[in-house]
Amino acid sequence: MSDPDSDFSRVLERYLSKEQSARIARAHVGIAGAGGLGSNCAMHLVRSGFERFTIVDFDVIEPSNLNRQFYFADQIGRPKVECLKENLRRINPSVSVRSYQVRLTADTMRGIFDPCDVVIEAFDGAADKASLVSAFAASGKLVVSASGLAGIGDSDGIVTRRVGENVYVVGDERSSVEKGFRPYAPRVGVAAAKMADIVLSRIPGPA
Repeated sequence: MSDPDSDFSRVLERYLSKEQSARIARAHVGIAGAGGLGSNCAMHLVRSGFERFTIVDFDVIEPSNLNRQFYFADQIGRPKVECLKENLRRINPSVSVRSYQVRLTADTMRGIFDPCDVVIEAFDGAADKASLVSAFAASGKLVVSASGLAGIGDSDGIVTRRVGENVYVVGDERSSVEKGFRPYAPRVGVAAAKMADIVLSRIPGPA
């Protein structure tokens, strides 16, 4: 029987140098929120070779999550952070995840994400989004946030803006759930993939 760890490493060697792969594997990614954005962004990052994560979400999986989040029907009722860890390790068993089933606050986010090189903001609420970006904007960490990605159609309107030296925002800045738009898998997936793409474009560096 083949070793799944070595199989996954060999796949990545087709696309990245050993030096780039090593830098990606060493990078520590923090993800605030394990819903549609956070779970799918984590999935893309693992498929790209990232192996070290800190993931925070207080919630459990509900049937309504399955239309857009990286979970399965037999996981309903269980903590999102626990199931996301399982699902990521099904892609690459070498993945290491520190998970916290807690509700993040302005007072706790720094302590949890300080060890991370990258912080992904994947909250639902605008106030929480602003609080996390504000907490880490001047930290030197790569910060990737999202705003406006619900609805159907016009996925070309989901764009990336750089708003600081190390801060990026993905979205269309208008179609938020708070404004009455409904979240669907295609646009949420586009935004999550763009967030992962930013991280992948910044972390490996030259070959």
